[in-house]
Amino acid sequence: MSGQEASMRRVTAIRNGTVIDHVPAGKALSVLKMLGIDGGMSNPVSLVMNVPSKKMGGKDIIKVEDRELTQTELDRLALVAPDASVAIIRAYSVAEKMEINLTDEVVNVARCTFSNCITTNMMEPLPHRLAVVQRDPLELRCRYCGKTQNLEDLIDNIF
Repeated sequence: MSGQEASMRRVTAIRNGTVIDHVPAGKALSVLKMLGIDGGMSNPVSLVMNVPSKKMGGKDIIKVEDRELTQTELDRLALVAPDASVAIIRAYSVAEKMEINLTDEVVNVARCTFSNCITTNMMEPLPHRLAVVQRDPLELRCRYCGKTQNLEDLIDNIF
C-alpha cells in the first residue's frame, strides 16, 4: 500500500452529526442496535469495522449524520463500548466531545435479563439497577435478584 493510500480516509467527513470512535472491533453492530439505529431511519450511517488502531489493535467507527446522541444514549453506549470517544460534529468541525461514564451502577438503562426478577413484575414498579461488578471484561449483576447479566441478552432489554 502506498503512503497516499494509507493516509486516505475510509469514510468521508460529515457535515453535522455524531462520530463514535474507538468502539471495540466487531461491536459496532451491537452499538447500532442499542442506539435503535437500523435500516428504517432516514439519516445516513457510515460504519467501518475492524480498522487498525495503535491504541486498541483493531476498532470500529460509526458516523451518524444529522443526529446528536443524548446522555441516555451515552449511558447505553457505556455497556458495549465504555472507552469509546464520541464527537458531535457541526459544520464539518468537532463542536463538542462527549464523555461516556460507566458508573458503579447502571440505573434504568436496561432491564434484568432474568425472567423471574422482581423488576419484571408490573405490580412492583422498581428502578432497574445493574451493579458493575467488573469493568474489563464488563460484568453486570442485578441489584435485586443478584443474577449476572449476559451482555448479548441485555442489548435486547435496553429502554
